[in-house]
Amino acid sequence: MKGEIGNVELTGKILAAAIDVHRALGPGFLESIYEAARCVEFETVGLRFERQKELPIFYRGRLVGEHRLDLLVENRVVVELKAVKAIEPIHFAVVRSYIKVKALNLDDALLLNFGTAPLTVRRLGRELPAKQMP
Repeated sequence: MKGEIGNVELTGKILAAAIDVHRALGPGFLESIYEAARCVEFETVGLRFERQKELPIFYRGRLVGEHRLDLLVENRVVVELKAVKAIEPIHFAVVRSYIKVKALNLDDALLLNFGTAPLTVRRLGRELPAKQMP
């Protein structure tokens, strides 16, 4: 698609928006406040996003539930927001589960913790299967 930016540039814009929000608000608010502020920032810089996108979860071909993504940016990067003392292993597991969902078919995600100073940023990607030995 003409004019489409690459994922590295896209994640750079997402992170710049997160840094601007964190600098302005600092730690101490609920995740929903940071999410709303991020959306304002995304609109300002012209990034398309979906907020609280519903994600169907299937098991053996059957719908077993739904989950919500905090933000899906440009239909390519999942952004999970936290406002906690520290990122825990479960937070990584949740984000990894999002990018594994076949319906999304995404490779990139960002886990951002606004509850720390400075802002905590973790990049996650789809783990590629190990090469099969002949």
